[in-house]
Amino acid sequence: MSAARAERLVNLVLCLLSTRQYLSAERIRDTVPGYADAPSDEAFFRMFERDKTELRELGIPLETGRRSTFDTADGYRIARQDYELGEIDLDTEEAAAVALAARLWDSPELSGAAHGALVKLRAAGIDVDESGGPVQPRVRATDPAFAPLMAAVQAGRAVTFDHRRGGPTGEVVRRTVEPWGIVSWRGRWYLVGHDRSRDAVRSFRISRILEPVTPIGPAGAVTVPDGVDLLARVKAGFDHGPATGTARIWIPSGHAHGLRRLGHVVATREHDGRAGEELELELRSVDIVARWLAGHGPDVVVLDPPELAAAVRDRWKAAAAVHETPESART
Repeated sequence: MSAARAERLVNLVLCLLSTRQYLSAERIRDTVPGYADAPSDEAFFRMFERDKTELRELGIPLETGRRSTFDTADGYRIARQDYELGEIDLDTEEAAAVALAARLWDSPELSGAAHGALVKLRAAGIDVDESGGPVQPRVRATDPAFAPLMAAVQAGRAVTFDHRRGGPTGEVVRRTVEPWGIVSWRGRWYLVGHDRSRDAVRSFRISRILEPVTPIGPAGAVTVPDGVDLLARVKAGFDHGPATGTARIWIPSGHAHGLRRLGHVVATREHDGRAGEELELELRSVDIVARWLAGHGPDVVVLDPPELAAAVRDRWKAAAAVHETPESART
């Protein structure tokens, strides 16, 4: 994403979030820095339509309506009650309700632009609320792969990269992907696109994508299907059907916080002289749960069922074999 477009999107979010009224497209064009550069009305409306689509794909609650029955054109705003979280202790699901402006506000590249946008909006006569409202969790774009992947999405170019499956000890697999977009869910960034290697739609946690990310092919070669719901694609990767049983695991105290959110503690006990807790997890897929557990290495002990323990051991052995194989033999 170019710096100019990123600044325009942040300005648009701040503008629509800072008003209780519906703002017409023309008012937005006059108010939000970046739209005045459009050479014609047609170019502006194309730009504005692309920006609205971008915000909605990122989960921004963009509303359409009119201030009164006398208005002849639709207006736009962002409903603060849908955008902000209440003053509560946030769980994993609630922490996912973060939108573009909050995600990017702390980014060094955009913090100056966002501050400047506030000054410009106030000068244009829009009442800007700088309080930030209730506490909001932030998802920062700090993963090294984020910037090159976002650039590939905007350019419509396929990419190749190495992806580590199942955590720090997981298998590293080479992927060639036609990127459709980037979204956040449960506090993490995900790339969604068509995996050419599998000939299927897949999502990839960006923190598990290793550098370098290499663009391939000409710009504009990637076509995003009409009406695709990127966030739904990510969520579908976590839906593994109804629970078929229960897994019991042991975790040392103060470790594996992600697994603790997925299960519940049933007992406090020691294992090999280490203090910890016994947890129960819903078992929907042995393969998926084994992938989660294997990524934590010695910080997880599978107590039951035996097939889950065997699956975790198999993953450890596979990871060890990859690391023991000479580099020349893997290339």
